[in-house]
Amino acid sequence: MVGAGPGDPDLLTRKAERLIAAASTIFHDALVGPGVLALIPAHVVRVPVGKRSGKHSRTQSAINGLLVRAALAGERVVRLKGGDPSIFGRSAEEIDALARHGVPTHICPGITAASAAAASARMSLTLRGTARQLRFVTAQTRDGASLDLDWRALADPASTLAFYMGRAAAPAICQQLIAHGLDPSTPVLIARDVSLSSECLLNTRLDLLPFAIDDAAGAGPALILVGYAVSARHTAHASNSLLEVTDHG
Repeated sequence: MVGAGPGDPDLLTRKAERLIAAASTIFHDALVGPGVLALIPAHVVRVPVGKRSGKHSRTQSAINGLLVRAALAGERVVRLKGGDPSIFGRSAEEIDALARHGVPTHICPGITAASAAAASARMSLTLRGTARQLRFVTAQTRDGASLDLDWRALADPASTLAFYMGRAAAPAICQQLIAHGLDPSTPVLIARDVSLSSECLLNTRLDLLPFAIDDAAGAGPALILVGYAVSARHTAHASNSLLEVTDHG
Protein backbone atom coordinates (compact mmCIF):
# COMPACT_ATOMS: atom_id res chain seq x y z
CA MET A 1 0.00 0.00 0.00
CA VAL A 2 1.85 3.06 -1.24
CA GLY A 3 0.78 6.65 -0.64
CA ALA A 4 1.03 8.67 -3.85
CA GLY A 5 0.56 11.99 -2.07
CA PRO A 6 -1.61 14.83 -3.40
CA GLY A 7 -0.35 14.65 -7.00
CA ASP A 8 3.00 16.39 -7.32
CA PRO A 9 5.62 13.65 -7.85
CA ASP A 10 8.14 15.74 -5.90
CA LEU A 11 6.03 15.11 -2.80
CA LEU A 12 6.49 11.34 -3.01
CA THR A 13 8.66 9.78 -0.34
CA ARG A 14 11.91 8.23 -1.52
CA LYS A 15 10.58 4.86 -0.35
CA ALA A 16 7.41 5.25 -2.42
CA GLU A 17 9.44 6.00 -5.55
CA ARG A 18 11.64 2.96 -4.92
CA LEU A 19 8.64 0.66 -4.44
CA ILE A 20 6.98 1.94 -7.62
CA ALA A 21 10.15 1.22 -9.57
CA ALA A 22 10.42 -2.30 -8.11
CA ALA A 23 6.81 -3.37 -8.74
CA SER A 24 5.68 -5.80 -11.42
CA THR A 25 1.99 -4.80 -11.17
CA ILE A 26 0.51 -1.53 -9.94
CA PHE A 27 -3.16 -0.96 -9.14
CA HIS A 28 -3.75 2.78 -8.97
CA ASP A 29 -6.53 5.15 -7.93
CA ALA A 30 -8.09 7.84 -10.11
CA LEU A 31 -6.67 10.51 -7.79
CA VAL A 32 -3.04 9.57 -8.38
CA GLY A 33 -1.39 12.49 -10.18
CA PRO A 34 -0.22 12.11 -13.79
CA GLY A 35 3.31 13.02 -12.77
CA VAL A 36 3.36 10.11 -10.33
CA LEU A 37 1.99 7.70 -12.92
CA ALA A 38 4.73 8.83 -15.29
CA LEU A 39 7.28 7.38 -12.87
CA ILE A 40 5.96 3.84 -13.43
CA PRO A 41 8.44 1.92 -15.62
CA ALA A 42 7.14 0.90 -19.03
CA HIS A 43 7.38 -2.84 -18.29
CA VAL A 44 5.18 -2.64 -15.20
CA VAL A 45 1.55 -3.71 -15.62
CA ARG A 46 -0.68 -0.86 -14.52
CA VAL A 47 -4.34 -1.41 -13.67
CA PRO A 48 -6.64 1.57 -13.02
CA VAL A 49 -9.08 0.81 -10.22
CA GLY A 50 -10.13 4.35 -9.39
CA LYS A 51 -13.54 5.12 -7.95
CA ARG A 52 -15.18 8.53 -8.30
CA SER A 53 -18.52 9.51 -6.84
CA GLY A 54 -21.17 8.39 -9.32
CA LYS A 55 -18.54 6.88 -11.60
CA HIS A 56 -17.37 3.75 -9.81
CA SER A 57 -15.37 1.67 -12.25
CA ARG A 58 -15.03 -1.32 -9.90
CA THR A 59 -16.56 -2.36 -6.61
CA GLN A 60 -14.34 -2.63 -3.57
CA SER A 61 -14.79 -6.41 -3.50
CA ALA A 62 -13.66 -6.60 -7.13
CA ILE A 63 -10.54 -4.58 -6.31
CA ASN A 64 -9.84 -6.87 -3.34
CA GLY A 65 -10.08 -9.88 -5.65
CA LEU A 66 -7.66 -8.38 -8.18
CA LEU A 67 -5.10 -7.70 -5.47
CA VAL A 68 -5.40 -11.20 -4.03
CA ARG A 69 -5.08 -12.91 -7.42
CA ALA A 70 -2.05 -10.85 -8.43
CA ALA A 71 -0.29 -11.45 -5.12
CA LEU A 72 -0.97 -15.21 -5.15
CA ALA A 73 0.34 -15.34 -8.73
CA GLY A 74 3.69 -14.09 -7.45
CA GLU A 75 3.49 -10.52 -8.69
CA ARG A 76 5.27 -7.73 -6.83
CA VAL A 77 2.12 -5.72 -6.20
CA VAL A 78 1.91 -2.03 -5.39
CA ARG A 79 -1.49 -0.62 -4.52
CA LEU A 80 -0.98 3.07 -5.31
CA LYS A 81 -3.39 5.33 -3.45
CA GLY A 82 -3.81 9.09 -3.61
CA GLY A 83 -2.69 10.91 -0.48
CA ASP A 84 -2.03 8.61 2.45
CA PRO A 85 -3.36 5.01 2.33
CA SER A 86 -4.48 5.18 5.96
CA ILE A 87 -6.64 8.29 5.60
CA PHE A 88 -9.96 7.46 3.90
CA GLY A 89 -8.13 5.10 1.56
CA ARG A 90 -10.00 1.87 2.42
CA SER A 91 -6.64 0.25 3.02
CA ALA A 92 -8.00 -1.72 5.99
CA GLU A 93 -10.54 -3.50 3.76
CA GLU A 94 -7.86 -4.46 1.25
CA ILE A 95 -5.39 -5.53 3.92
CA ASP A 96 -8.05 -7.74 5.54
CA ALA A 97 -8.89 -9.36 2.20
CA LEU A 98 -5.23 -10.11 1.55
CA ALA A 99 -4.69 -11.40 5.08
CA ARG A 100 -7.52 -13.92 4.65
CA HIS A 101 -5.48 -15.44 1.83
CA GLY A 102 -2.19 -15.35 3.75
CA VAL A 103 -0.76 -12.40 1.85
CA PRO A 104 1.36 -10.06 4.01
CA THR A 105 1.09 -6.32 3.39
CA HIS A 106 3.12 -3.25 4.20
CA ILE A 107 2.13 0.43 4.19
CA CYS A 108 4.25 3.25 2.82
CA PRO A 109 2.66 6.51 4.04
CA GLY A 110 2.10 9.53 1.85
CA ILE A 111 1.37 13.22 2.25
CA THR A 112 -2.35 13.75 2.73
CA ALA A 113 -4.27 16.50 0.92
CA ALA A 114 -4.90 18.57 4.05
CA SER A 115 -1.18 18.87 4.75
CA ALA A 116 -0.43 19.76 1.13
CA ALA A 117 -3.23 22.35 1.03
CA ALA A 118 -1.94 23.98 4.21
CA ALA A 119 1.55 24.11 2.71
CA SER A 120 0.28 25.73 -0.48
CA ALA A 121 -1.74 28.30 1.51
CA ARG A 122 1.22 28.90 3.83
CA MET A 123 -0.83 28.21 6.92
CA SER A 124 -0.64 25.86 9.87
CA LEU A 125 -3.36 23.30 10.49
CA THR A 126 -2.87 23.80 14.21
CA LEU A 127 -2.23 27.03 16.04
CA ARG A 128 -1.12 27.43 19.63
CA GLY A 129 -3.90 28.88 21.73
CA THR A 130 -6.38 28.90 18.83
CA ALA A 131 -6.56 25.52 17.09
CA ARG A 132 -5.61 22.74 19.50
CA GLN A 133 -7.25 19.93 17.53
CA LEU A 134 -7.16 18.73 13.94
CA ARG A 135 -9.98 16.48 12.73
CA PHE A 136 -10.11 14.61 9.42
CA VAL A 137 -13.68 13.99 8.25
CA THR A 138 -14.93 12.22 5.15
CA ALA A 139 -17.90 14.03 3.63
CA GLN A 140 -18.69 11.25 1.17
CA THR A 141 -21.74 9.08 1.86
CA ARG A 142 -23.24 6.02 0.21
CA ASP A 143 -26.07 6.48 -2.27
CA GLY A 144 -26.83 10.07 -1.33
CA ALA A 145 -27.44 9.35 2.35
CA SER A 146 -27.41 12.30 4.75
CA LEU A 147 -24.11 13.16 6.41
CA ASP A 148 -24.45 11.50 9.82
CA LEU A 149 -21.76 13.06 11.99
CA ASP A 150 -21.37 14.26 15.56
CA TRP A 151 -21.90 17.89 14.56
CA ARG A 152 -21.92 19.13 18.14
CA ALA A 153 -18.41 17.81 18.69
CA LEU A 154 -17.23 19.09 15.31
CA ALA A 155 -18.55 22.62 15.93
CA ASP A 156 -15.60 23.40 18.19
CA PRO A 157 -13.97 26.80 17.57
CA ALA A 158 -10.68 25.42 18.92
CA SER A 159 -10.49 22.81 16.12
CA THR A 160 -9.42 22.77 12.50
CA LEU A 161 -11.72 20.55 10.43
CA ALA A 162 -10.58 18.95 7.19
CA PHE A 163 -13.53 17.68 5.16
CA TYR A 164 -12.42 15.35 2.37
CA MET A 165 -14.59 14.91 -0.76
CA GLY A 166 -16.63 17.85 0.47
CA ARG A 167 -18.07 19.41 -2.68
CA ALA A 168 -21.56 17.85 -2.58
CA ALA A 169 -21.75 18.09 1.20
CA ALA A 170 -20.86 21.80 1.41
CA PRO A 171 -24.44 22.98 2.14
CA ALA A 172 -24.85 20.40 4.91
CA ILE A 173 -21.45 21.28 6.41
CA CYS A 174 -22.43 24.96 6.49
CA GLN A 175 -25.89 24.37 7.90
CA GLN A 176 -24.98 21.83 10.56
CA LEU A 177 -21.87 23.55 11.91
CA ILE A 178 -23.69 26.87 12.27
CA ALA A 179 -26.76 25.16 13.77
CA HIS A 180 -24.52 23.55 16.38
CA GLY A 181 -22.86 26.80 17.43
CA LEU A 182 -19.95 27.56 15.12
CA ASP A 183 -19.73 31.23 14.17
CA PRO A 184 -20.98 31.90 10.61
CA SER A 185 -17.87 34.03 9.99
CA THR A 186 -15.49 31.13 10.73
CA PRO A 187 -12.75 31.12 8.06
CA VAL A 188 -12.85 28.42 5.37
CA LEU A 189 -10.36 27.35 2.72
CA ILE A 190 -11.57 25.33 -0.28
CA ALA A 191 -8.80 23.46 -2.09
CA ARG A 192 -8.88 21.64 -5.42
CA ASP A 193 -6.08 19.90 -7.38
CA VAL A 194 -3.71 20.50 -4.48
CA SER A 195 -0.01 20.59 -5.47
CA LEU A 196 -0.78 20.39 -9.23
CA SER A 197 -0.39 23.18 -11.79
CA SER A 198 -4.21 23.47 -11.84
CA GLU A 199 -4.38 23.97 -8.07
CA CYS A 200 -7.10 26.31 -6.84
CA LEU A 201 -7.26 27.65 -3.28
CA LEU A 202 -10.32 29.71 -2.42
CA ASN A 203 -10.69 31.60 0.82
CA THR A 204 -14.15 32.31 2.22
CA ARG A 205 -16.17 31.92 5.42
CA LEU A 206 -18.54 29.29 6.73
CA ASP A 207 -21.87 30.96 5.92
CA LEU A 208 -20.78 31.52 2.30
CA LEU A 209 -19.44 28.00 1.77
CA PRO A 210 -22.40 26.70 -0.34
CA PHE A 211 -21.95 29.62 -2.76
CA ALA A 212 -18.15 29.63 -2.73
CA ILE A 213 -17.87 25.93 -3.52
CA ASP A 214 -19.24 26.63 -7.00
CA ASP A 215 -16.48 29.19 -7.58
CA ALA A 216 -13.85 26.50 -7.04
CA ALA A 217 -13.92 25.70 -10.76
CA GLY A 218 -13.83 22.13 -11.97
CA ALA A 219 -15.79 19.03 -11.17
CA GLY A 220 -13.12 17.17 -9.21
CA PRO A 221 -13.06 16.47 -5.48
CA ALA A 222 -12.74 19.40 -3.11
CA LEU A 223 -11.08 19.59 0.29
CA ILE A 224 -12.68 22.00 2.77
CA LEU A 225 -10.67 23.35 5.72
CA VAL A 226 -12.71 25.05 8.45
CA GLY A 227 -11.34 26.92 11.46
CA TYR A 228 -9.59 30.00 12.74
CA ALA A 229 -6.16 28.64 11.83
CA VAL A 230 -7.15 29.22 8.20
CA SER A 231 -7.19 33.00 8.71
CA ALA A 232 -3.70 32.95 10.20
CA ARG A 233 -1.95 32.07 6.95
CA HIS A 234 0.99 34.23 5.92
CA THR A 235 -0.86 36.42 3.43
CA ALA A 236 2.21 38.44 2.53
CA HIS A 237 3.56 35.37 0.76
CA ALA A 238 0.27 33.83 -0.32
CA SER A 239 0.05 31.91 -3.58
CA ASN A 240 -1.17 33.72 -6.68
CA SER A 241 -3.83 31.02 -7.00
CA LEU A 242 -5.38 31.94 -3.63
CA LEU A 243 -8.77 33.53 -4.30
CA GLU A 244 -11.20 35.07 -1.85
CA VAL A 245 -14.98 34.98 -1.67
CA THR A 246 -16.59 37.45 0.71
CA ASP A 247 -20.15 38.58 1.34
CA HIS A 248 -19.55 41.11 -1.46
CA GLY A 249 -18.59 38.31 -3.87
